[in-house]
Amino acid sequence: MNPETQLLLPAARSTYATSVDGLYYALTALSIVLFLIMSPVEMIGKLTKPFALAIRLFANMTAGHIVVLALIGLIFTFAGPVSAAPFLMAVAIMMLELFVAFLQAFIFT
Repeated sequence: MNPETQLLLPAARSTYATSVDGLYYALTALSIVLFLIMSPVEMIGKLTKPFALAIRLFANMTAGHIVVLALIGLIFTFAGPVSAAPFLMAVAIMMLELFVAFLQAFIFT
């Protein structure tokens, strides 16, 4: 959805509800109070959601890279036939990290 649609959708919903339920819906004291309280809360939520998702993506990517680097360090520490296990774990973590990146990219859009 484009930003214009996201800004106009609550007004369109209220207009539709008013046309269906009559003028009583729009003039009740509770709906006016809720509109005054919830409108800024919803707009702030729309503005902060991308930043929260970006921080989560950054944290997940950083954690994945740190785990992979630790496993690569184990490969050099064990240096021998035992080093296959940390290598396979590092590859598995990279695949998991790739899956999480795709999943979060899907959530962003």
